[in-house]
Order: sequence, then C-alpha cells, then structure tokens
Amino acid sequence: METRELRYFVAVAEELHFGRAAQRLGIAQPPLSRTITQLEQRLGVPLLKRTSRRVTLTEAGSVLLAEGRAILGALAAAERRTQHAATSRPSLVLAAKAGASGELLAKLLDAYAAEPGAVAVDLLLCESQPQQTLHDGQADVALLHQPFDSTAELDTEILNTEGQVAILPTSHPLAGRSHVRTADVSSLSDLPLARWPGPGGAYPEGPGAEVRNQTQLFQLIALGRTTVVMPESCRANLLEGLAAVPVLDAPTVTTVIAWPPHSRSRALADLVRVATRL
Repeated sequence: METRELRYFVAVAEELHFGRAAQRLGIAQPPLSRTITQLEQRLGVPLLKRTSRRVTLTEAGSVLLAEGRAILGALAAAERRTQHAATSRPSLVLAAKAGASGELLAKLLDAYAAEPGAVAVDLLLCESQPQQTLHDGQADVALLHQPFDSTAELDTEILNTEGQVAILPTSHPLAGRSHVRTADVSSLSDLPLARWPGPGGAYPEGPGAEVRNQTQLFQLIALGRTTVVMPESCRANLLEGLAAVPVLDAPTVTTVIAWPPHSRSRALADLVRVATRL
C-alpha cells in the first residue's frame, strides 16, 4: 500500500462521507472513490459498505483504520523527530484540550522545567480529540480524559480521578441544589445537553447546541441555550452567571498522560515521570 492510499482511506473512514473526506484532503471526489476501490481490489476485501444514504466500515475496514492511523502517525512523528534532530533546540509537543486540566497542566510544566536536562515543551491546545494529535504525529504526549477521550493504541499513566458537575445558568431552578442526578440534567427540555464533534468531525444527533470549545460552550450556557456535564476541575474556568452542581451518579473522569507506544524519547519518559509524581 502507498502512503497516499492510506491517507485517503483514513480520511473516508473517519468522515464516513466521501464528499467531506475529499474536501478535507483537498481533492475531487471521483479520484478519491477510485483510489478506495483500487485499494479494496488489491487487498481482496471490502473496506466500506456504501449505500445511497450512508457509508460504514466493514470489520476489515475497522482493522485498516486502526493500522493506518498508527502507520501515518509513526511516519509523521519520524519526519518531525528527524527535523528536530537537525536543530539546536530539542523539544516536546504536549497536546491538551483547551480549557481542561489548567491547574494540572501549569503544575506539570513548572515541575518539569525544574528537572535537570528538561527540554522545551510546546503546547498544542485542541478544541476536541487531543488523542488524534498522537496518532497523526503532531504531538509527542497528551493529557486525555477518560471516558471522553479514547486511549486505544496508546500507552498511558493515570494522573487523577474526579467527579462531574452540571454547568447551569445561575438563574435555573436546579442551580441552587446541593446535587443532581444524570436524569435530572438529561431531561431538561429547556436546556438540552450540548453536542461535541466525534473523531471524524461529525456531530451526534440531538437537540443540543453544537459546540467545539469550552469558551463557546460556557457562553451558550450563560445565554440559556444548552447545558453540559463536565469534570469538576472545570469550576476554575467558570464565567460569571454559571453554576456547577455535582452530579451524584455521573461516571468519574480519569485524567491520564498518554503517548505513542513506539516512542523512545528520554525527554518524554522524564515528563511522564514528573507527571505521575505530581
């Protein structure tokens, strides 16, 4: 298989839509469709199920998606590390979701900077899906939050665990309660739960507002358009006019530091050691 074929297939498999995949790749749709068909013929297995309304992955397609992400990520990371080796400034790229784990991130950066032999750490703040930056080689390491972020095919160390809270306008009747339950929040017809994009960028069906980052989300909640259940640490970033109410039966959120299993970076190992010590 060629790298180009893998890039084309991964785009289609993540978008599950040939038109969106072609737009993402910056090519026309017909050559994209031909490439996928040729790839299926060469492998001798169907990778996609196509109908007039939808595209889905076959079992073989799911396997190739996982393998393709790993291969493309390794290639991109190898290219970036090779380029970095020719510079006088060694560094690590740390990906994190914008607005999340702010206090932990600040402590980690300060503690690592004090270590002997510490290298520069460049931050890559993502609107969503920070784990994808590890698969495609944009980042060396990332802070992820389970169960929201997938850690499949990554090495991880657990950093902390916390409960979740419902973010509501202070004027809402539930905002004055000492706690609520998931059913209380999910049944709010006046404040439907916000929707985040999936790995391919598509939003799940539902009446809630489509959001891409925490700043946009909090503004919409303050305006009485939506609500969300989030890790308790988000309290540090709340806007005026918002309240955080503990959700007793919401699953706990585990923050992990994650990295590609093929990494052999000493600097990365030192950063992970500092993170677990904190």
